[in-house]
Amino acid sequence: MNIELIEAINALEKEKGINPNILVEAIEAALISAYKKNFGTLQNVRVHFDRDTGEIKVYARKTVVEESSNEITEISLDEARKKDPRYELEDIVEVEVTPKNFGRIAAQTAKQVVVQRIREAEREIIFDEYSNREGDIVTGVVQRIENRTVYIDLGKTEAQLVQNEQMPGEQYKNGDRIKTYIVDVKKTTKGPQILVSRTHPGLLKRLFELEVPEIHDGTVELKSVAREAGSRSKIAVYSKNENVDPVGACVGPKGLRVQAIVTELKGEKIDIVKWNVDPVKYIANALSPAKVVSVDILVEEKMAKVVVPDYQLSLAIGKEGQNARLAAKLTNWKIDIKSESQSQASNPTE
Repeated sequence: MNIELIEAINALEKEKGINPNILVEAIEAALISAYKKNFGTLQNVRVHFDRDTGEIKVYARKTVVEESSNEITEISLDEARKKDPRYELEDIVEVEVTPKNFGRIAAQTAKQVVVQRIREAEREIIFDEYSNREGDIVTGVVQRIENRTVYIDLGKTEAQLVQNEQMPGEQYKNGDRIKTYIVDVKKTTKGPQILVSRTHPGLLKRLFELEVPEIHDGTVELKSVAREAGSRSKIAVYSKNENVDPVGACVGPKGLRVQAIVTELKGEKIDIVKWNVDPVKYIANALSPAKVVSVDILVEEKMAKVVVPDYQLSLAIGKEGQNARLAAKLTNWKIDIKSESQSQASNPTE
């Protein structure tokens, strides 16, 4: 047992990065509890685990007194000096009291400590790995669905996709392979809890970073994202390089890049618009696919009054106001849209 225990401690140091001294201290503390439980609780004892041989010894610790009145916790000065003439009053004398049958109990206890420490170390490693990946995408396999929460197997651990982070209308089945966005990683008594999302705007952003090399290398910047998950999204992109078309880079040859993302998001429509430092141009672009006649901005109110051709009004506003709502979210400007005839009716002198 002892050799196996030493090998286990050495392996844990190499594989899990567990400090062997901390592990030995934990084993010794557990063995003290085991000894007191099995052989009497009144003794003050110390357990020593030899890192080289694996030998385990138990020592009773007794205080040196003039005359002992309690053999369990005290030893007389005369008795102590028979062991070593240098002992003085109040010194601690250690007497080996290792029971003959302590080996089996020690082996069982040490094994429990090692197993527990392995679990703790693995949980710590997983927590560190995934807490560093908050705001990143992970790919996993749907493992089970309980109380509308989808549990996703990530390999080393599992993630939870709760109902309000699921895309409307999206169905999940055991064995489905899906990409999710890590929203939060928490420490719990059962190990790390990884919360993921399919609705977060960050998922769309990271998908474009993965799919479009020009975004990944910084040639194209993804400036803003507005998303209504499962329905429609808008992203604003920009490039300092005049020879690079940021919208074209995101669309990809024959639309392959954006189509791969649309497929991953189960048909979510994505408008890609060109970002511009000039809010007039940016707001006009954000209302794509609608064509804009004019944009007047009120800087203090951060509001834009937009005029579109009559036949483009419903397109500019979108179904249930979605296009206008997403454009406002994308640009961070309030947008008031009118048709040309409405604008002329409200400004007859123009």
